[in-house]
Amino acid sequence: MTASPASDDDKVVLNNPKPVPRPGTWISAAIVTVLGAMLIHGLVTNEKFHWSTVWFFLREVHVVKAVGWTLLLTFMAMAIGIVLAVTTAIQRQSSNPVLRWVALAYLWFFRGTPIYTQLVFWGALSALYQKLSLGVPFGPELLTFKTTTVFTPFVAAMLGLGINEGAYLSEIVRSGLNSVDKGQSEAAGALGMSKGQILRRIVLPQAMRVIVPPTGNETISMLKTTSLVLAVPFTLDLTFVTNSYASLTYQIIPLLIVAAIWYIIITSILMVGQHYIERYYGRGFDSNKASASSGRGLSARQQAILNAHTTKDDPFLEVTP
Repeated sequence: MTASPASDDDKVVLNNPKPVPRPGTWISAAIVTVLGAMLIHGLVTNEKFHWSTVWFFLREVHVVKAVGWTLLLTFMAMAIGIVLAVTTAIQRQSSNPVLRWVALAYLWFFRGTPIYTQLVFWGALSALYQKLSLGVPFGPELLTFKTTTVFTPFVAAMLGLGINEGAYLSEIVRSGLNSVDKGQSEAAGALGMSKGQILRRIVLPQAMRVIVPPTGNETISMLKTTSLVLAVPFTLDLTFVTNSYASLTYQIIPLLIVAAIWYIIITSILMVGQHYIERYYGRGFDSNKASASSGRGLSARQQAILNAHTTKDDPFLEVTP
């Protein structure tokens, strides 16, 4: 007996659902909007903020140069910190006990003392050692140079910030390396890859998904930590320059606003860059099919394969219990 085709009256009629009214959401949004407008009105109309002074010093030549020095100091210190972090994280996983204990001693000291105290010692290095030399311990000196000619205030500030940052980034890198399944390293080793190749081609690319977000936060934190380099002393950073102008003009609040605006601008740019770097290293780990179908983060060849519909969304679906 064959079933008769369904008539028009038997067709399923879908409901037309209406959104549930949420008056609390609209009321809270209205309250927040009013409070925000009141805050902006209070900032703009208050003459004590001296917005004309803020606008003048925001574009002042020495302030702009100070922004450049602050950015240079931030990125150089982070570069040193990343190199030390990767090196220390690898040493902690080494089978050599000497390397492990050296890495632990480095972490213990530089994480256990305040950054300001470390910067003071870096600034006093030329007073503690008038000259530095390279040679045989307790033997002849092969190379000798004055400390003041090499360890300038900028170099001392850069090393102080970078070496301290490396101790904190080391734990981030170590957690990222540990997040990669050990079986992948074993499989790569079975294929004949060396430990260096396994680290560069297998482990690090996958660990970056875990390493990048906290490293981006550390970079933003480093940007504001540069305000402590007065302890060296390094006097070309943004905080010192704006404070100097505030002392000369007695316009403390406007110059603080100038520094805050520049820090917010740089932080916003770094956050955008962090977002794109996270999305780049997160390709292949996102299980959201909607983002995969939209083609974001895919190459032209990958998108062409998806558009051809010759592959399944989940190729392991049929064999996964």
